[in-house]
Amino acid sequence: MSDEKPPQLARDLTLYLLARFVLVAAIAWVLSLVGVPLLVALVVGLVVGLPLGLLLFRPLNARVTAGLAKRNEKRARARADLRAQLRGDVSGQPE
Repeated sequence: MSDEKPPQLARDLTLYLLARFVLVAAIAWVLSLVGVPLLVALVVGLVVGLPLGLLLFRPLNARVTAGLAKRNEKRARARADLRAQLRGDVSGQPE
């Protein structure tokens, strides 16, 4: 595990959000080319694009989810250590 690159959560999250927005915009653009009004095309793009993005961008979604889980794990560990210190537990482990 020490050979593993550190997770790039900010980069992965930005790429994921941009990919989802581009997908919604592409669907809305195609619908507007067909003659659908822009507002309706955007709403349909959102309704269709958001679930479709979950399927199309599954690997990127998995990286973002793993990065968020790792960050939350570190925060929970730090919070538990702080609570142990506030209790006066020297080892940082609950009894």
